[in-house]
Amino acid sequence: MEVTILFSVFIAGLALGIPVAITLGISSLAYLILAGIPPVVMPQKMYAGMDVFVLLSIPGFILAGNLMNRGGITQRIIRFANALVGWIRGGLGLTNIAASMLFGGITGTAVADAASIGGVMIPGMKKAGYPPAFAAAITAASSTVGPIIPPSVPMIIVGALSGISVGKMFLAGAIPGILMGLAMMVTCYIISARRGFPHQPWRGWSEVARSFGGAFWALAMTFLIIYGLLSGLATPTETAVIASVYAFFVGAFIYRELPIRAVPTILCDSAISAAGILALVGFANVFGWILVSERIPQAIAAGVLSLTDNKFLVILIINLLLLFVGMFMETIAALIILFVPLLSLATAVGIDPLHFATFAVLNLMIGLTTPPVGVCLFVCAGIARLPLAPVVVAILPFLLTNILVLLAVSYFPPLATWLPSVLAP
Repeated sequence: MEVTILFSVFIAGLALGIPVAITLGISSLAYLILAGIPPVVMPQKMYAGMDVFVLLSIPGFILAGNLMNRGGITQRIIRFANALVGWIRGGLGLTNIAASMLFGGITGTAVADAASIGGVMIPGMKKAGYPPAFAAAITAASSTVGPIIPPSVPMIIVGALSGISVGKMFLAGAIPGILMGLAMMVTCYIISARRGFPHQPWRGWSEVARSFGGAFWALAMTFLIIYGLLSGLATPTETAVIASVYAFFVGAFIYRELPIRAVPTILCDSAISAAGILALVGFANVFGWILVSERIPQAIAAGVLSLTDNKFLVILIINLLLLFVGMFMETIAALIILFVPLLSLATAVGIDPLHFATFAVLNLMIGLTTPPVGVCLFVCAGIARLPLAPVVVAILPFLLTNILVLLAVSYFPPLATWLPSVLAP
């Protein structure tokens, strides 16, 4: 009875459009009251979920991304990406994807990527003659690369949940993220060639060199983060703090586009964003604790294993489940609730935990661009001033491309595990 109420309230909250964190809290509280469990358990479990040292890196990476974005990073990265690929047919679309790959390696969040890159690229693509729906779709699709290429907030969450090294998680996402970007570029080029989209003239290697020089300090931040983690000189939390100091120095004193008076506002905005994520972590931890108490994860694992213990079929079932969940649930909440039980299922059939974590995060990133709760879809449709339907139609080829990459990563583990085995054995 209590479990039925738990899921009924949760589904009703999502259907009514209530924020996922609040929905998780309300449904968990309803369960506790009906089950006769003292409500004081809720803040205790929330605190236990948030009291993980590695989660302190999330505010640091968010702050670093906001400082770099306010300090002039977006325009410089777009200029560099445009110098590289803007001359190809559909060049602005390719620039959009390349910029997302570079920018995502700094912010670690897809929504920040969609808002920042989209705010510049969508109006620019519309002005250049691209269909508005295509401009919004390619921006939303490419924004999902951000949390795959390190740093990545979802991968930090996974590390906190499972004990997998965050440094290895970051490395595991590098090749899949690059594959996603390249695959979307191929899709963009094919569509552009068939529909006769415009391209820009080649501006020469001198423009590539100048634009790289302008973007160098921004791009170097990704290497700073990876080096700090792999060298053992800093924990993820310490690396995030170093990245924030670096971002402030570059924006204020090298690019000179970050006014000191803007820093308090950036700090407040970053704190609000981080608080929202950590509140979601807390509420999701309560919800997850209830599921474990009711032995729901064990029931899921037993149900799947009763059908098959074939590793390849289990991977397919897990992917289908996560793709479905990603259509309705925010990424971090889905990870906290489902990752641990699905990890147990994965390891039971011989799937490497690092491999599973990589394709699980990749899967849920795709969910950010699937209706009805695709956050990046809503952001980009809003920037393009379009209803959601034409953007959904335009994004379908890119969704198919990303799903093909997901299947490749799911069924060929070295795409995720090779780089960590070489650089962080």
